Amino acid sequence: MLNPPPPPVSESTATASGAPVGWLQRRVVAPLVGLLRQGLAPEQLALTVALGIAAGVVPVLGGIAPVATLVALRLRLNMAAIQLISHLMTPLQLLLLVPLLHLGARLLGNAQEQNITLVQVRQLFAHDWRAALHLLWRAELGAVLLWLLGSVPVVAVLYFVLRPLFRRLARRVTAGKPAADPPAQ
Repeated sequence: MLNPPPPPVSESTATASGAPVGWLQRRVVAPLVGLLRQGLAPEQLALTVALGIAAGVVPVLGGIAPVATLVALRLRLNMAAIQLISHLMTPLQLLLLVPLLHLGARLLGNAQEQNITLVQVRQLFAHDWRAALHLLWRAELGAVLLWLLGSVPVVAVLYFVLRPLFRRLARRVTAGKPAADPPAQ
């Protein structure tokens, strides 16, 4: 029997050279290259990506979109790009949330409780919900303070690292060379 022919490769999953394109290329790199093609300055894109990464690890569940939106509106950055980058940081946000809450609780004077555990929080909510809210409030506030302090050097380093990379990419895009094999047109 003859084998059936392979299904056609769609334009969104192959490059001009015919090589398959990965998820990261299609969903992250190609949109960023598209912004450069539309005229977004490499410096502005570097700032958008750096601030999007910082906004994406804010230690407040559900806080990514509002923080990224406020930053984009205040600094007149590309809203779609900052939302894309910040939401890609969600796994890192979830990994950093508990350690930041622990450190935040210690920072704001929770010396008698060295570690906040799920069992402890459940017990507090069952017996004294006000004490539980007070404990979580202080831990969350401390975590946000730590995040703010840590974000400044991270954003600065990312900006100065990404700026030359995006400048080089912009030169390649304006010269007509394919930038890391974008999807075929």
